[in-house]
Amino acid sequence: MAEEEEVDVLLQRVVKDINNAFKRNPNIDEVGLIACPEARYNRSPVVLVDNKLGLESWCVKLLLPYVHNRLLRYRQHKLWLDREALLDITCTLLLLNPDFTTAWNVRKELLQSGALRPERDLYLGQLALTKFPKSPETWIHRRWVLQQVLREGCVGDRKLPVGPAPGPAPQDRLQRTLNAEMKVCSDAAGRYPSNYNAWSHRIWVLENMAKGNLKVLHDELYSMRVWVSMHVSDHSGFHYRQFLLKALVQELSQSPGSPPPSPDHQANGEGGATPLEGLSWVAGAPQLFQQEMELCSDLIQAYPGHETLWSHRRHVFYLWHHWRREHPGQDSPHPNTPTRGSSPPLSPASQSGLALEEDGDPLDTKRLRRGPPLPSELGFVAGVLDGCSTEQGRFARAYRKWLDSVIGQ
Repeated sequence: MAEEEEVDVLLQRVVKDINNAFKRNPNIDEVGLIACPEARYNRSPVVLVDNKLGLESWCVKLLLPYVHNRLLRYRQHKLWLDREALLDITCTLLLLNPDFTTAWNVRKELLQSGALRPERDLYLGQLALTKFPKSPETWIHRRWVLQQVLREGCVGDRKLPVGPAPGPAPQDRLQRTLNAEMKVCSDAAGRYPSNYNAWSHRIWVLENMAKGNLKVLHDELYSMRVWVSMHVSDHSGFHYRQFLLKALVQELSQSPGSPPPSPDHQANGEGGATPLEGLSWVAGAPQLFQQEMELCSDLIQAYPGHETLWSHRRHVFYLWHHWRREHPGQDSPHPNTPTRGSSPPLSPASQSGLALEEDGDPLDTKRLRRGPPLPSELGFVAGVLDGCSTEQGRFARAYRKWLDSVIGQ
């Protein structure tokens, strides 16, 4: 009995050490375990170096059941804990096991009672995701907290762990929260391949915090070029890019204004859209399709044999194919619209689905002014099949067969 009490005292001290570490350094940006199967020194297992918080692994098997049981006893009304103790217990528990729903529910109650600020919970979730980047309960709770933030219309004045210092305007604070969420999602996606939970959360954030915001959608689309170029097998990342493309095309087709900025324009740090005289938002949609197909072509040729890239190309072509039907006469030479004399013979199905421009046609010249012509899809596939690997050839032939089926509809 005396030994159990001694262990409880030790574990209470560890819980306090973890929470005191956050008080000493409010800028902690990562948590993790330190491989140490047994206690070798008479010191605290909590290690704080710079902005990194570590916990020696020997104490986890003792600490996790301890905080878990205390919280359950509290929920069963067998143990009384004040608010500060609840915050300490749930913080420690969620850093060790962020999928424990009861702990998040307790923090929801504390937040609704005013004992906990939303940004403090967002910060805890961000730290938990550095160790468990796919934790579904963490992402679910994060969305709940953001809904509270949106309902209030602003974020508190505590300095967030990422982003600039808070400003006076609620809209500015909301924008910083949006930027912080984008960074949290990017970090989690980089730590776990094809992190569906992180990308789904990122889509949710845009749909609820930046709906219809063309600038945010453009910035996301162009900033993602680098990420997908470095993660060519990440299906979830490309699915997010497809969401951005579809959302942009829908907004561009409904909103009057200027066409979207080019990647070079964005890279030069110039904000807003490029003011091209005489063009509508609808004219910007073909440019988006063209840029996306060019990116796809570069990646397929640079990284052969990746099915994700071919799947993404199918989706982009499919989006363009349906957009072209809904907006006849408004598309520029398109991701798969070949010109005569520049591509191999097309099948009857292909000829019925793709508009061919005659050389020197005034209409063709007018369309070319909207943007540089895009290569023929069939010509691209033929070029890929010329001396490619077995795996790349299999994907290219499957894509060509799929093209005939879609164009022939």
